[in-house]
Amino acid sequence: MFVGDSFTVGSGPVRAWQTYATEAARQLHWQPVIAGAGGTGYLNTGRVDRTFRQSWESELSWRPAPDLLIISGGHNDQPWPPARTRKAAADLLKETRAHWPRTRIVMIGPIWLQDTPAKAYKVRNALRELAEQAGVTFLDPLKDQQLTHTAPEQLLPDGVHPTAEGHLRLARWLVEAMGEQPAG
Repeated sequence: MFVGDSFTVGSGPVRAWQTYATEAARQLHWQPVIAGAGGTGYLNTGRVDRTFRQSWESELSWRPAPDLLIISGGHNDQPWPPARTRKAAADLLKETRAHWPRTRIVMIGPIWLQDTPAKAYKVRNALRELAEQAGVTFLDPLKDQQLTHTAPEQLLPDGVHPTAEGHLRLARWLVEAMGEQPAG
C-alpha cells in the first residue's frame, strides 16, 4: 500500500495506473493499493482537505493489514517548520503501527526532479531522522542526482511533476532502492 501526493497518485495527463508507485508494483509483482491526493502531505491538506494521516484513515485503515506500507511525501509540507512535519509524520507512524503492528513501513522523502529548494532538504532531514529513530526504512530521492536533475522531456509543462516516462524512471529508482530486482 502507498500513501502519497501527486507524485504517487498521478497528476495532469499521468493517471494513477501510470505512476511510479503502480509501475514499481508491477515490476515487483505487488498488488498496489494507492491512497492520497495531489497537494497533500503530512500537514498540507491540498484541495481535498485531508492530510496523509486522514487519507490513510479513510482510504486504507479499514483494509486488512498489508505486508508493506510506503509513505511518500514531504514535497508539499515546506510551508511549515520541519519539526511540525516530523511530528505529523510521527503521529502517522504511531497510528499505523498501532493498527497494523506487523506491517513493514518504508518512508520516501520529498521528491524534487529539478531545482530542489533548501527547505526540501530540511524537511527530508527531519523525516530521515524520524525514520531512523522509529526503525523505519527511509529512501531518499534527493540524494540521487539522476533524479534531481531530470531531463526536461521527463517533466510536465509545470516543471515539477514527471511525465509517464519520468514516472518509469522513478519506478526504476524505487525498485532499486527497495533492493529488489524487477521481473523479466
